[in-house]
This record gives sequence, C-alpha cells and structure tokens, in this order.
Amino acid sequence: MGKFPEGFIWGTATAAHQVEGNNTSNDFWLMEHTEPTMFKEPSGDACDQFHLYEQDVRLLKELGFNAYRFSVEWARVEPEKGEVSNAALEHYRRMTAFVREQGLTPIVTLHHFTSPLWFAREGGFAAEDGPAHFANYAGIMADVLGKDWGQVCTINEINIPMRFFHDGMLGDQARLAPFLKAAQKRCGSDDFSSFFIGDIEGAAEGMKKGHRLAVEAIRARAPETPVGVTLAIQDEQAIEGGEALRDAARARCIDAFLDITKGDDFVGVQTYSRSIYGPEGKLKVSDDVEKTQMGYEFYPEALEATIRYTADYTGLPVIVTESGIGTDDDTRRRAYVERALKGVQNCLADGIDVRGYCYWSMLDNFEWMLGYKPTFGLIAVDRITQTRTVKPSAQWLGNIAKANAF
Repeated sequence: MGKFPEGFIWGTATAAHQVEGNNTSNDFWLMEHTEPTMFKEPSGDACDQFHLYEQDVRLLKELGFNAYRFSVEWARVEPEKGEVSNAALEHYRRMTAFVREQGLTPIVTLHHFTSPLWFAREGGFAAEDGPAHFANYAGIMADVLGKDWGQVCTINEINIPMRFFHDGMLGDQARLAPFLKAAQKRCGSDDFSSFFIGDIEGAAEGMKKGHRLAVEAIRARAPETPVGVTLAIQDEQAIEGGEALRDAARARCIDAFLDITKGDDFVGVQTYSRSIYGPEGKLKVSDDVEKTQMGYEFYPEALEATIRYTADYTGLPVIVTESGIGTDDDTRRRAYVERALKGVQNCLADGIDVRGYCYWSMLDNFEWMLGYKPTFGLIAVDRITQTRTVKPSAQWLGNIAKANAF
C-alpha cells in the first residue's frame, strides 16, 4: 500500500446534535425527554463542541488531517418557522471560517438526522411543504457560508430511515406506536414525524425532493460549491437462494436513492459492515464472528465493495464521508481502518474516482438511541470535564494523512 492521489481528503466527521450539546429546539431533544422513550439517555451537554470547536479543530490540524466534516443544526438557525437566528448564523460562519483558517477544508452537512421541532410538528419531510422549507434553509446557509465551505452534503444517510423501517432495526411499527404517540402528545401535534419515526415512506419521498431543491438553491447562491448527498450503504451479499431478496432490498433502500444523485458533484458513501441474505431474508450476525459495539460484524472490506457499487451505479466521484468502528479496543480501530483503506487503494488502482476518506467519528459522542456507551472516536471525551484525550489510532491515522500514504 502506497501513495494516495494528490489532494486526497483526509478528514474526520461529527454531527451537531451528537457533539454540540443542548440542542433544545430540535425533535430529538423532545424525543429524548419523552416517556416512554427509545433513548438510553439524553444528549445533554454532549461534547460541548458548540463552545469548544476551536480546540477540536486545532487538534485535527496538529494530528495531520486536512478536512473536517461537521453539520449545521437547523434548529439553531431557525428555531421557529420563519424566525432565523442571526447569532446562530454568525456562530456557524465563524466556525467554518476557523476551519478554513487552520488549513482544513470544511465539509458541511445541512441535515444530520435532526430537524427543528416546528418542522417535525408539521410533518417534517412528509409534509407537502417540507422539501421547500428545507431548500429555503439550504439557501440561507449558502448565502452565509458559501465563500468558506468546501463540499456540501445536503442530507446525511438519506436512505437509512427506509432501511430501518423495512429491516425493523428499531422494532416493528406496533412497538414504536406508544413512543410515537407520546412524542405527538408532548409536542401537541398528531402530524409529528421525525427522521426515524412517523410517516417514513412519505418522508423518504420528501427528502428526495428536498435534496434536489436544496441542490438548486445552493447552486443559485454558491455556484462553485460541490454538492452531494450521503447514503448508508452496507455490502449487500447473498448466499444461494437469497439473491432475489438481496436485490429487492438493495433496489428499495439504496438504488432508489442513488437515482436522485444525477447531476450531483459527488456521492457520500457511509459504510460500516455487510448484510447477508438467504432464502428467508437477512441472516443474523453469526455468534462466531467478531462484532463491534453496535453488534455489526467486524468487516472493513465492506467499504471497497460499496465504493465500487456506488461508482458503477452513478458514474459520480465518491467521498467516503463515514467509515469507522465502535470499539473500546483502539488496536481493533487501527486494524479496521487499515483494512478499509486498503480497499480504498484497490479502488483507486482500478481507476475509480475516490476523492477522500472521513473517519467516523472525531470524538466519542452521543450515539443516538444508544447514548454514550458506543465509542467511535479517535479522541476520547471526559463527559464531566470535557477533557479531550487523543487515542493512538488518531496519531496513526493522522500520520497517514500527513504523508498522504501508508
């Protein structure tokens, strides 16, 4: 394994709600504090990156990375419908400019799972005017950040609600019904629909429309900006007799969303493991294979397969916008990333246009329904003092980034 292409993106990634802390105006904050709740614990202060971003960005620079992928919290920007916070806009402007000043490219995600509560209360992306509201927000951010940001991802893992819905990863709809009803009651609206619960199929179509409208809005205001969308893509495999079910799942939960990328500048691929289908459906992860804290199979080779599939299907450049592992053994983190990067180099050797690799995540942070137990970070965080501790894997990956080679 040797050199990577000149200008290759070496980044880490975070999401605003998982690291900023106290995002009290969004739908997830409400759901975290709803009884009954799906969440192991509330996000609370998270990693307080809203105040500590300069420290974190300097750490990335010192380690050797050349990019930072982070998200803007829409609920901070527009806490009530039509009411835009100039203070929030200025915060994200300063943050994006600081990333640039430190010599890193800001890769900005506009929607990473969370929405303003008012938006969710009105039905979210499933509402008739949901996509237009999102595009309006995208245009606002293009006006404010357009001169400093690098690549822009409109919606993070736009396809994952459909995968969760069809795979029952959050439980079946009957089990989710009490939680949804409680959230609707708490916010005072029967139309409440969030990223993972509510009208999932309606929201999927709304997000597709929202992405395309957002691309138009961004290009109208910041025409030089490379724009794309990110997808959660597992390596979909099949044993004998499972091919048809595998292909149907792929068509429904991957291809239908790759279809909306026509005209985009890149596709963000986010891969953690593989799925294997048999004649009766998706197989459970075998007891005799190594697993991550998330219960996934330890299978970093999935990344090569998903890059190849995405590039072949779309013909677009690929940025690995997320790849990583939840583990408390940092030596396994290094092993996972090394094998994943070998797959990236295999793709590059075959002429596939892979523009970069962003490890998930920069920090040990709030892992949604699972709370703070899974540790994906290159950097540990003391949740009382907010002290950052760089892990050996961060030094190792940063050295690769500095050299742009193994």
